Amino acid sequence: MRQEISKSNFKAHALEIMRSVEDTGEDVVITAHGKRSLVITQYKDTTFSPLEKLQGSVLSYTDPIAPIAEDDWDLA
Repeated sequence: MRQEISKSNFKAHALEIMRSVEDTGEDVVITAHGKRSLVITQYKDTTFSPLEKLQGSVLSYTDPIAPIAEDDWDLA
């Protein structure tokens, strides 16, 4: 279950709450006047290296040193 905390309480304990989210990975919901307004969540890096982005993009590799003509490119 997500922890809920008021904005005023978050302001007083922000660093402690952020460290807790980093350590446990559990989200914290910030409330304003009893209503949920924000979520503090752990950042997950979803960026990929250029090689990871290209992985699986080669459909065939039959003759790597053959010349490539203009009509060999799939422009769809």
